[in-house]
Order: sequence, then C-alpha cells, then structure tokens
Amino acid sequence: MEKLQEGSDRQFVIALARGLRVLQAFSVGDDLLTNVELSRRTGLPKPTISRLSHTLSRLGYLARDQEGAGYRLQPRILTLGYPVLAGIGVRQIIRPMLQAIATEEGVTVAIAARDGLHMIFVERLRAPSVDVLEQDVGTRVPITSTAIGRAYLAALPESDRAALLEEIRISGLPEWWPQVREGIQREMARFSEKAYCLGGDWNPELTGVAVPLALPNKQLVSVACHGPRARLPEERLVAIGERLKSIVRGLEKMPVSDF
Repeated sequence: MEKLQEGSDRQFVIALARGLRVLQAFSVGDDLLTNVELSRRTGLPKPTISRLSHTLSRLGYLARDQEGAGYRLQPRILTLGYPVLAGIGVRQIIRPMLQAIATEEGVTVAIAARDGLHMIFVERLRAPSVDVLEQDVGTRVPITSTAIGRAYLAALPESDRAALLEEIRISGLPEWWPQVREGIQREMARFSEKAYCLGGDWNPELTGVAVPLALPNKQLVSVACHGPRARLPEERLVAIGERLKSIVRGLEKMPVSDF
C-alpha cells in the first residue's frame, strides 16, 4: 500500500485514512484477518488496529467471527463502491461487446480505473472455457507493468503522466526502476503509433492488450483483454487491440445522453 502522508496536510483526517486503510488491507481470497495480520499489512500499531476494527464492525463494514479469531468483510462494504460503479454508465453499453470478444477469443476482458499507484478492476468478463489466474472486480494490478495500466498512462496529459511516474519511481527500489521505465517507454511509443498498449511484464505467464477510454464525466479508464501468453502471440494481441480500438472509438462518438 502507498504510504500515508499523515503529517503534511492540516486538513488530512488521519482517523478516517487509517480506517480506510484497514478496509483496503483485505485482498481477493481473504476470508478472515486477525488484528495482528491487519497491523502487519497496514503498518499501524496493534492497539490502533483493535480500535479501528471494533469501530468498523460496529458500523457494519466488518464482522468478528464467532470464535473471536479475526474479522471478515461484510456486504455493507459494497455500498462504498457502488456509486463509482453506477457512475460508469458506459458499462451497460460496452459489456455485450466485450463479452463477445471474451467468448470468441477465449480471453478475459476487464475495465479498470486508477487506484493510487495501481489500477482496480471495475468490470470483468471472461469466456466460459477460460481457466487462468482469477482477477475479479476489485483486483488491483500495477500501473507500470500491465497493459491496462500502460494504456491509462498513455492517455494522460504529459505533465500528469510525468508526475505519476515520478511518484511510482520513488515508491520502489532504485534498481527496480530502469527496467520498469524501459517497458513504459516501449509501450508509450507503441501507443503513439497503434493507439493500444501491450503488457506481459507483470506476470511472465500472462499477457494482454489495452486501450484507454475517456468517459463523459471526464474519468479515464482502461479496457483490456488478457490471457495466457502461450495462447496469445503478438499477432493475436494486435488483432484484439484493433477490435478494442473500434469499440472505444464508437463509444466516444456517442452523445453523452446515450451513455
């Protein structure tokens, strides 16, 4: 998780930020997390975690298991994300088109929005036969080494992209950055020529292709297809990328009232 800047802003509500940090500590596949594990994942002291988890359970976002061993997320947590999902009206239009690509190409298709230094999936579709790494709605993936993140970067204004990349650079180890920067530069050049980006640097077994999509409310998201590298040689990725481009260009020509 990104480090909290807790002392640099007088308007910053530390208690609220810490509470949200506890909720963000839960990942896909987590059922039960103890206060000790929450403390480890958030970097917050255990007494602070105990108070926060108790408060969040009283508010209905967490529930303590019957044996008192830890906490699990409650369905009420979905109310925090629903306004974001509901605001992306384009999902209702684009879903059938993306499902068609997923089914015909045997890939997983996702829409993602930025979440800090990551992209978070807000929609995911796949072919019934697909049996790959599960990346469901709510999954967070790196911006710099995935197709879906690179497409987002490519569509940003140059100054915004430079600022975000600098934030990402200082967040990692120095020896990590040169290779990451090389992949980003390669895909920015590809985007300038082809209007899509490729991935493949995050997970050696997976690859993908993605295009950005500017929503009527000015929010920027990315649309990507990904799957096993063995089944997706570059020529297939290029063909899928062209299909994604066609869909996005059609959507961007629609009047706002159609979204």
